[in-house]
Amino acid sequence: MPPTPSRRRTPGQLPQVGFVDYDDPLMLGTVAALEKDLLNSEGLLARYRTEAVADGLAAGEHPFLACSFWLVEQYAHSGREDEAAALMNQLVGYSNELGLLSEEYDAGRSRMAGNFPQAFSHLALVRAADALQEAHARAQLVG
Repeated sequence: MPPTPSRRRTPGQLPQVGFVDYDDPLMLGTVAALEKDLLNSEGLLARYRTEAVADGLAAGEHPFLACSFWLVEQYAHSGREDEAAALMNQLVGYSNELGLLSEEYDAGRSRMAGNFPQAFSHLALVRAADALQEAHARAQLVG
C-alpha cells in the first residue's frame, strides 16, 4: 500500500518506517511512557536508563540529542506543535558557533558531551526541522 501523508513516516523509529502512524494510540502511549521514564528535568530524552542495564558502560550517560530531536519530530506529527517548537529551539541552542552538535548534552554543566560532531544528531535535527515545517504548512492549510 503506498504511503499516505499520515503514513509516510512512522519508539522511536516506528512511525518513520511506516509501521504505525505518529498519532496512533499505541504510538501516543509509547511516547507517554518514554516521557515518564526517560525525560529528564531539562526536557531531554535519554536513550535508556543506563543504571538499569548491565551493558558494560558506566551509569549516568547524558541524554542523546538525537532522541530529543526525534521527540520534536514526534510532537510535530502528533499535534503538539508548540511543544515541538519549544524543544527544537532549546536543542538548537546547544549547538556551537559553527552550528555543530555533539552526541549528548550535559545540561547540568551546560556543555556538549560524547562524540563531537555527531552526524546522528544532525540527521535528527534535519528530520525534526522538516516535521516542524510540515506541521506549520498543515496549520496554514487548515487555518
